[in-house]
Amino acid sequence: MKSDSLETYINHPTWGLLYRVCTVEQNQELFTTLYAQRLFFLVTTDPKGMKFKSIGRTEARMVLENRLRYLRRTGQAQEYDQLQSVFKLTFQ
Repeated sequence: MKSDSLETYINHPTWGLLYRVCTVEQNQELFTTLYAQRLFFLVTTDPKGMKFKSIGRTEARMVLENRLRYLRRTGQAQEYDQLQSVFKLTFQ
C-alpha cells in the first residue's frame, strides 16, 4: 500500500493499481480502478489481510453519498468538501 496525507493506492492482484475514494467505516474503504474509475471495490482490512469485494457503480455511489451525509451530520466540513469534489469528478 502506498499512502500519503491525501492519496492512498493499493495493488489489486487482477485489476492493478486502485485509488482510494473514501473511508467507509473503520477498517473499510472504497477504492476504484486508477484510470477508468469504472470498477469499484470495498476493501476491508483485518489481521489476516485485505479482502476485496467488487461492487457496481450504483452501489459505490450510494456508499459515497452515505459517507457525505455522515460527514455533514458530524460537522467534518473540510473532509466533506474534499469528498464532495471527489463525488462530482467520479459520478457527474
